[in-house]
Formats: sequence, structure tokens, C-alpha cells
Amino acid sequence: MSKLSLFALSGLWLLASAAMAQTCQTETEVPGSTPSTDFTDHGNGTVTHITTGLMWMKCPLGQSGADCATGNANTYSWQQALETADGYSFAGYSDWRLPNIKELSSLVEQRCYGPAINLSVFPATPGSFFWSSSPYALYSGNAWYVGFGDGHANGGNRGGYAHVRLVRSGQ
Repeated sequence: MSKLSLFALSGLWLLASAAMAQTCQTETEVPGSTPSTDFTDHGNGTVTHITTGLMWMKCPLGQSGADCATGNANTYSWQQALETADGYSFAGYSDWRLPNIKELSSLVEQRCYGPAINLSVFPATPGSFFWSSSPYALYSGNAWYVGFGDGHANGGNRGGYAHVRLVRSGQ
């Protein structure tokens, strides 16, 4: 089976899981890895992760509103994601970019799945693939992504489609 087929099949499973309700273990079972207290909400569609100093868009591209309930999260090929991020303007900033795999992985909430992200900070996040800017060294036609269904990172075919959440360096 080709890498693209595996990426597509995995994507179908994760898209199906996006419709499921988020499940989280309690704080006594597993401590939260991205508690809401680690983020500052600026009230303009952006949040800053105090731990990393990075500013994130609350909503994936294609969604908007305080609860990200307006619109649908768009999907892009890896090249389209990089091109869309280049010069993107939002909330008064024009230096948004696609996060690298380490930055994107910092949003994974280890005690949750379906999606594996803090929904109080990043509401309505689909439990599916999100592109990083990091190429996948093992296969030159792949790039790293995080599957927010379960929070795992892997390499996917750059021609496959995934969601995008943009980041910018903090002040």
C-alpha cells in the first residue's frame, strides 16, 4: 500500500474520530500537559503559550469566532500550507508561519484524545491531522504532522491534505 493511501486511510479514521466527543483522563490519573493556566487569551483570536512564548491562532484556518464555531477547518497539501502561511495577516500581525513539529507537538494534551488538545484554549479543533513545517528526513516526499485524534506525530505524504494552525514567535 502506498504512503499516500496509508495517509488517506489514516485521515479517514481520524476524520471519523473528530465527530466523537473528547475523552480525558482525570488530573489524578494523568496530569494535564497543557493546562489552561499555561495560556493567555488575548481576546482577538490569539493565545500565547506561556511555557514556550509562542502566540497561536485559537482556530484552525477556515474557522473563526470566539468558540471557532463559524466555518469549517480547511485542509491543504503541505506546499499549500507553507504558501498560505507566508505573509498571512491576522489580529494585526503578518508574521504568522506554519509551526515546526516540536512547536506543534507542544499543543498536545497528553491526558485526552478525540481530540488530544485543550479544547478550552483551542475550541472546536478537529481530531485529525495538522501540518508542521518540518520535512520528514526518512522520506523526501513526506513532512511531519500531528494527528490530534490521539496526539501522535508522524510523517505524511506532502501531497496529502491536513489542517493548519498558524503560530508566530512571542515578544
